[in-house]
Amino acid sequence: MRRLARALLVVATAAGLLSGVPVHAESNEGSEVTDRLRISGRWMLDEHGRKVLLHGVNNVDKTAPYVQPGDGFTVTAEDAELLARHGFNTVRLGVSFDGLMPRRGDIDEAYLDRLAQVVETLGEEGIRVLLDNHQDGLSEAWGGNGFPDWAVETEPFPWEPNPGFPLYYLMPSMNKAWDEFWNNTDGAVDHLGDALAALAERVSDESAVLGIELLNEPWPGSAFPTCFPAGCPAFDREYQAVHEKLTARIREADPGMPVFWEPNVTWNQLMPTHMAEPPLTPPITDDQVAFSFHDYCIASQAAIYLGLPEQLVGACPAQHELTWSHADAFVERANVPAMVTEFGDSEPRVLAHTLERADQRFVGWQYWHYTSVSGDEPGADPFRSEIGDLLVRTYPRATAGTPESMDFDADTGEFEYTYRPDPTIPAPTEIYVSDRHYEAGYSVSVDGGRVTSPAGARTVTVEATGTEPVRVRIRDS
Repeated sequence: MRRLARALLVVATAAGLLSGVPVHAESNEGSEVTDRLRISGRWMLDEHGRKVLLHGVNNVDKTAPYVQPGDGFTVTAEDAELLARHGFNTVRLGVSFDGLMPRRGDIDEAYLDRLAQVVETLGEEGIRVLLDNHQDGLSEAWGGNGFPDWAVETEPFPWEPNPGFPLYYLMPSMNKAWDEFWNNTDGAVDHLGDALAALAERVSDESAVLGIELLNEPWPGSAFPTCFPAGCPAFDREYQAVHEKLTARIREADPGMPVFWEPNVTWNQLMPTHMAEPPLTPPITDDQVAFSFHDYCIASQAAIYLGLPEQLVGACPAQHELTWSHADAFVERANVPAMVTEFGDSEPRVLAHTLERADQRFVGWQYWHYTSVSGDEPGADPFRSEIGDLLVRTYPRATAGTPESMDFDADTGEFEYTYRPDPTIPAPTEIYVSDRHYEAGYSVSVDGGRVTSPAGARTVTVEATGTEPVRVRIRDS
């Protein structure tokens, strides 16, 4: 009888039917993306209707000729495999207006092809790609990147010094140039719309495309003083109108493409956005819009870029709380999903502030920054580090129901997740198990459901056994 019980235990464990059994995780990554996510209210849903959580990185090439796989910067198949192995399921891939339309009205088809190829490469490993129209400092004329030289007429004035990033945004010529853009003085908004529409059309058949982000960290131009100390609703009305125009242009090329809106960059200086805040600004009427925001700590960034004392990072928790309260307010009134499309720091404590708050809200993120490990001089795996132990997390990538609470301890690997199941969803909940934790294997226990994945799977799948909340615990065995 004891032998029979032992045999049944082995069979049940192999079938993944028992919980609380210690197992050594084995890789089962690399599932190709076969469906595009869609937005429903505050959630991103897959083809089964499961709520999807995204963890990933940025890969933003700011220098022409842009996106050359094998150049030691742009992600390759080797990078895609590495990222997937660590559980990352999204990449924010930089796109340059300068690359899309190097000459007025002339789309660079070869650049579109290179972007599409990277999307396909990442999609083959189950990684979804946000195409980020990236700029910093407008264009090369100011020592920045993003906009082609022809987009604005203003150039740096010969008498003004250029203090470099980020203080070059205060240059009078920079502000005048941004005013030209927001006013569409030389048709730059129209041309950017054409460029983004061409991008949308080129990748319209790529299921791994997460969406298109309209513009990275846009500066308000000469209106920037009005953004302090409580945001700038007058400018945000003009700003939102540009976003609506660009979104409409993308819709002509791909009606279902998710479009990500980012607040003007004074958000990074603790100012709230007033987009989608009637009667100050119109509501968002497009149902495939998501909110993209950044979560940097000013004190820590000042230490990195301006050489200020590192002890200032002690002020970071209060700033993160304010940033996330602004994000909460926007999501509440706009009823759209949010995603942290940039955060990053050399100080692990600062990263933890973002990651913990994202977990609490079931908000996805993309870490700044990842550079290819392949090329003429192959690099080491950057996630085999203290920062990697924070970023590589156990988390639910797809939930067959509604998330209620989630907690992951990066020191111990202990993970607990509760969700309310939806019996109409035919696919299981999927939980990635961190490959940076659980050296001796992991144990999983489930209340209100059962494990359906093989023992030792890198992705644990769970099915509810009723309608009560399902609670999953994973810990080091």
